[in-house]
Amino acid sequence: MTRAIRVLLADDHPTLRLGLRVLLDQAPDVEVVGEAEDGEEALASIEALLPDVAVLDCQLPVLEGTKLAQEIRQRGLPVRVLALSSYDDDRYVRGMLEAGAVGYLLKDEAPETIVAAVRAAAQGEGYFSPPVAAKVAAWARRERPAGLTEREMEVVRLVAEGMSNKEIAHKLRVKKRTVEFHVGNILRKLGVASRVEAAVWAKEQGIAS
Repeated sequence: MTRAIRVLLADDHPTLRLGLRVLLDQAPDVEVVGEAEDGEEALASIEALLPDVAVLDCQLPVLEGTKLAQEIRQRGLPVRVLALSSYDDDRYVRGMLEAGAVGYLLKDEAPETIVAAVRAAAQGEGYFSPPVAAKVAAWARRERPAGLTEREMEVVRLVAEGMSNKEIAHKLRVKKRTVEFHVGNILRKLGVASRVEAAVWAKEQGIAS
C-alpha cells in the first residue's frame, strides 16, 4: 500500500484550517500531520514532522509565508511548498515562487482542486489557480506590461521623465513623426487619453521613477 501524502497546514484562521483538514483527511491518500497558526510555529513543525507538503498562507503572522518558504529552502528541508492565498498580487506570487513554492492556489478554489494541487505538489509538479497561471505564463514569455514593445517601453519611460516628442526623437535618433506614432500606440494600448496619464501609468508600474 502506498504511503499517504503527509501534509502540514499553516494559516492563522482556525476555521479555514479546520475546513482544510476535514477536506484533505477525506482523501484516502492524504494525511494531515500538523497545523500551525503562524510562520515560526510552522517552521518548527516542519522541522519536527518533515511533511511531504506544506500548505502555506502568504500572510502568516510572525514569519510571513514568503520568508517561511525561503527558510525552508535555505535549511534544505525536504518538503514541497504549496501557497494558498486570498490574493493573486504579483508581490505574493513572485515571492512564493522565487522562494521555491511549487504551486499557488487561491482560497476560493473548489475542494477537489485543492486536493489535486496537494497531490501535484507532492510530486513536485506546479499547480496554479487560473489567474495565477496567466501571470506565470506571461512572466515565462517575458511579456511587457500592457503589451508594449521594447521601443514603446523606452518611449513611455522618456514621456514620464517629461521629455517632449522632439526631445525623445533627438535622444533616440529617430524622426519626430516616428515618436508621435509610438506615443499614439502607447495611449491606445494603455487606454488613456493623454501623455500625463501615460506618465502616471509608467510610474505606477515602476517603469519610470
